[in-house]
Amino acid sequence: MKTVFIFLFLIISQANSDAQFEFRTIIKTEQEKQRLGGTTVSIKQISKTVLADSNGIVLIKNIPEGKYQIVFKHIGYKTMEKEYQIPLNSKIPDTVFLNSENDELNEVVIQTTRTGALLRENPTRIEAIAADELDEKSTMKPGDIRMLLNESTGITTQTTSAVSGLASLRIQGLDGRYTQILKDGMPLYTGFSGSLGILQIAPLDLKQVEYIKGSASTLYGGGAIAGLVNLITKTPTDKPELSFLLNANSGKGFDANGFYSEK
Repeated sequence: MKTVFIFLFLIISQANSDAQFEFRTIIKTEQEKQRLGGTTVSIKQISKTVLADSNGIVLIKNIPEGKYQIVFKHIGYKTMEKEYQIPLNSKIPDTVFLNSENDELNEVVIQTTRTGALLRENPTRIEAIAADELDEKSTMKPGDIRMLLNESTGITTQTTSAVSGLASLRIQGLDGRYTQILKDGMPLYTGFSGSLGILQIAPLDLKQVEYIKGSASTLYGGGAIAGLVNLITKTPTDKPELSFLLNANSGKGFDANGFYSEK
């Protein structure tokens, strides 16, 4: 009889040691108190990892009794590590709140005519040609920026003099005199000026080119009925910059341009 009791005691002890439990929790954001799905939950000691469902609920089964370090990770949120005693004392699921790494994103600012402005406060759509594209096109066709503008959608250049190479700029099909040309936000020529060599500008001093396709006469006058092109120059720095551009064509034309800047 004594042997039977010892045998039963060993069986009960083994059953208790092999008892398996489950861990259930809900993941929410600290700020909005909204459920956060897709959170990665890991238990270090037993190498178990699960993902929270779309409702932020986590369920891990078959956990032996003991004390565990559980790690909660989610992209954009700070990693949290908490210690739990399994089995849990309460049957109510625990709630874990994760803090965002960045409480607020920085506002996006666009640059036009050297003046900062919020995108939502900008009344017109402004497109820009960056400096790297300017350098690329100047290598393909040095001496002017006609090729660069002519490849922009809705903008065409029209040669007005084959002898001197003068050209006008047409936006949305309107005549060149309805396109305003600006330099750093200031009119480069008087309004309604057409057939000028303004497109034969060597892009050595240009940082970028901005243009508006569509009427901008309310802001820039009657010369911008079709649109406008704003040539933005480089800002001088403490480091001197010196560059030259030599250009020759099959018509025995030759021109040389130079640019130097220093603060």
